[in-house]
Amino acid sequence: MSVLTTNEPFFELLGLQPEEVRPDFGRMRLPFKADLQQARGLVHGGAIASLIDSAGVLAIKATFPDAIGGATVSMTVNYLAPARQIDLVAEARIIRRGRSIVFLDVDVLAPDGERVAKGQLTYKVTYKKE
Repeated sequence: MSVLTTNEPFFELLGLQPEEVRPDFGRMRLPFKADLQQARGLVHGGAIASLIDSAGVLAIKATFPDAIGGATVSMTVNYLAPARQIDLVAEARIIRRGRSIVFLDVDVLAPDGERVAKGQLTYKVTYKKE
């Protein structure tokens, strides 16, 4: 099954749309939805963090096709600019990988190219036991 067509219930819940996937890279869109705003009308930080983590999952799946799963071990998010009623795009890049531990750098961009957030992920990849 293609990573772009993977049926991920959480992706569907948030409306996340995979856009590009290749080894060491994943790009995902978070279309604006009023349900993802916080009280002041900005895109909620939790939605942005979910976008960061999910874009990382795309890059992981494309890079480790033999993996059966995995989990985020650590995630750091720095919010750099507010996002109000706009789609956001996250671009995840694997910056270092071993057999089971992977480090990713993720940029979240507004439609005008402004960086809205920066994320760093550590991910543990799991394989079927032989």
